[in-house]
Amino acid sequence: MVFDFSFLLVALALATGLVVLADRRWLAPRRAARGVSREPVVVDWSRSFFPVIVLVLLLRSFLYEPFRIPSDSMMPTLVQGDFIFVNKWRYGLRLPVLNWKVVAIGAPRRGDVIVFRKPADPSIVFIKRLVGRPGDAVRVAGGQVVVNGVPAGAVTNGLYSGPKSEQYPYTQVATETLDGVAHGVLLDPLRPGLEGEWRVPAGHFFMMGDNRNNSRDSRFPDVGFVPEDHVIGRAEAIWLSFNPGRGSLLLWDRMGTGIR
Repeated sequence: MVFDFSFLLVALALATGLVVLADRRWLAPRRAARGVSREPVVVDWSRSFFPVIVLVLLLRSFLYEPFRIPSDSMMPTLVQGDFIFVNKWRYGLRLPVLNWKVVAIGAPRRGDVIVFRKPADPSIVFIKRLVGRPGDAVRVAGGQVVVNGVPAGAVTNGLYSGPKSEQYPYTQVATETLDGVAHGVLLDPLRPGLEGEWRVPAGHFFMMGDNRNNSRDSRFPDVGFVPEDHVIGRAEAIWLSFNPGRGSLLLWDRMGTGIR
């Protein structure tokens, strides 16, 4: 169990709901018997906020949840300052806080950009791209990703020129394809990334950041393979984006774009 915003919403929903129920069953009849019409402040507030809290809880738990990109590890696909919507139903419906799957809908696919909880510390939330599914053999060498013997084929397209490019002067942008999903990756020749071979165990996934030489992901032991029940949802779209290098300047061309 993780004590996060969902836990707070559940606690508030239970507290306000119990107050409303208690008032309807016991307190309101007693006030009526005494001829008192005014409700206590706590009852008034609970009656007002209970439906709002429940609505927000349902939306965040079963439909879409907002998420802020905290680092550069998913550049060029996502940059620090992006605010995104995470699809919570794509991989099945889970109860908030308990995280029990109650409805199975779909399974994560290679190439999906996924928000998940760090296995070693579930209070920390990461966002990476799914590279390997259960049973897959993943190899990373020379900037190239190979899954089950099939190269993802990173083809360089020149130097990176997007947001925060001044911090990555020698970094190349490349196009990679996983299961038909083409996406951009960054390759930094001055900072070699961790290479090796991995076999993804059952019930787990292998995640990597698109900023291949500047990402802490499944290649590192402190992150490792991600259990299926640690997956929060799939990143769908950018709804707001700030330029981290220019204060509050909005990046209008990024807002409203889908995530691939």
